[in-house]
Amino acid sequence: MSSPTPRPLALVTGASSGIGYELARQFAHNGFDLVVTAEDEGIEEAADSIREPGAQVTAVRADLTEFAGVEELYARATASGRPLEAVAINAGVGVGGDFARHTDLAAELKLIDLNVTSSVHLAKRVLADMVGRGRGRVLFTSSVAATMPGPFEAVYAASKAFLFSFSEALREELKDTGVTVTALLPGPTDTDFFRRAGMLDTRVGAGRKDDPAQVAEQGFKALMAGDDHVVAGSVKNRVQSVTAKVTPETAKARMHRTLAEPGSAHEDRDDT
Repeated sequence: MSSPTPRPLALVTGASSGIGYELARQFAHNGFDLVVTAEDEGIEEAADSIREPGAQVTAVRADLTEFAGVEELYARATASGRPLEAVAINAGVGVGGDFARHTDLAAELKLIDLNVTSSVHLAKRVLADMVGRGRGRVLFTSSVAATMPGPFEAVYAASKAFLFSFSEALREELKDTGVTVTALLPGPTDTDFFRRAGMLDTRVGAGRKDDPAQVAEQGFKALMAGDDHVVAGSVKNRVQSVTAKVTPETAKARMHRTLAEPGSAHEDRDDT
């Protein structure tokens, strides 16, 4: 009697809360075993709550802003010898405020280490394996912020633009390999992002936000369909991404300023 086919294995970074947690739930619900990671101790509790009957979920606490942290994660995710069929490179942070006069350089360099450097590092490791096998799926969590300059979160928006461009470039490089690459572009989402970024007093921080479960479901479906990218969440996000293609960069920067400038939450606005 043959043994049952093992469940495919997926890796999700930044999975202790928010979109990453909901992405992990999508994988578990759809028949995957999981390796989930975050730098905080909440990853263990998240892993316990993600488990579905018959699913294995392994939690790895790692600091992906460090080279050694990414290497440790990759080693532990592949230690069993099982191939990673899907990887969601989701971990990221934001920093809000005036770049020249307010924000902290150390925080911005750490943002680059997490959002950009660790994403490139992990992608380098997992994509080489996938191409060697001739199959696999990678999802990068970018943002609608990638489609415009981002005054008052300048480094964050630039990091997400990097991820969107990086994702699309890799997809083209790998088009004949059996490996697909998808970018997830959410808009403002109801997570801890704005508090951690110091943006609760901004118009975007105080405004309406999308459900992270909905965003994750749309991202998961796009990944499994092999789509190049998906603008997730509200219809407003999709309209914004379309209009961004024909709007001058200076105009987009001014618009973003009205949303992200410190203190803008207290101005009159029509989205409440």
